[in-house]
Amino acid sequence: MALGHPAFVVGFALSALFVALALLSFVWTPYDPTKLAIADKLQVPSLAHWFGTDHFGRDMFSMIMVGARVSIAVAFVAVGIGIGLGVPLGLYAAARRGSLVDEIIMRGNDLVFAFPSLLLAIMITAVFGPGAINAIIAIGIFNVPVFARLARGAALALWTRDFILAARVAGKGKVRISAEHILPNIANLLIVQGTIQFSLAILAEAALAYVGLGAQPPLPSWGRMLADAQTLISLAPHMALFPGFAIIVTVLGLNLMGDGLRDLFDPKLRRGRS
Repeated sequence: MALGHPAFVVGFALSALFVALALLSFVWTPYDPTKLAIADKLQVPSLAHWFGTDHFGRDMFSMIMVGARVSIAVAFVAVGIGIGLGVPLGLYAAARRGSLVDEIIMRGNDLVFAFPSLLLAIMITAVFGPGAINAIIAIGIFNVPVFARLARGAALALWTRDFILAARVAGKGKVRISAEHILPNIANLLIVQGTIQFSLAILAEAALAYVGLGAQPPLPSWGRMLADAQTLISLAPHMALFPGFAIIVTVLGLNLMGDGLRDLFDPKLRRGRS
């Protein structure tokens, strides 16, 4: 069924391409992405350097391969933090609907949402210092209320269902019901949202790196590659073109895959588009 959905297939192919490049970078890159070669600086794309070289003579294709590894790793861990903390909070709030605990959790979510995600990330990394770890924490914190609100809203719709009432009559507690009955039935929503948040996390990581608060040199990063190209775009447009294209294609692939998964998990949407 998934293979018959064009958006999912295209999105999965684009996403898999950059995941493959990231994994390949652990064992092979055409050149050392951290090695300076001033004599080869600002070369245009050629057979020797497929994406050209930057102002320090580093191979752009090698840097994009390693940059994919950084972006995917940061996004994966940040979204994992959001799911790992946000989903249990949302499920617990739904199980205690109307209680003080529910109110505290939801007002805490509102507090985080009061700050724009990028601004919140900049604040955290500015206080604790730049680096990939702090970028992960900053992006992960913003993902927590996203998954908490989604899990709570979806769980509330299930708590009045007959199979939940039957589980309560059987003597199961709220925590057990949430784990055994609620969570499996909202997993599809969490997967779709996780795909979307993954793409947003890649954009956030690139934005933080662009302003110097993400992964630090000598580790390549797509956002910092764009920042380096800013003053040289008229002399070497390829320096901005390829990392920008990498970000666009990766985010597009994840969004298409998320859109396809949403249609596949929801028969009503699938019928509406057919």
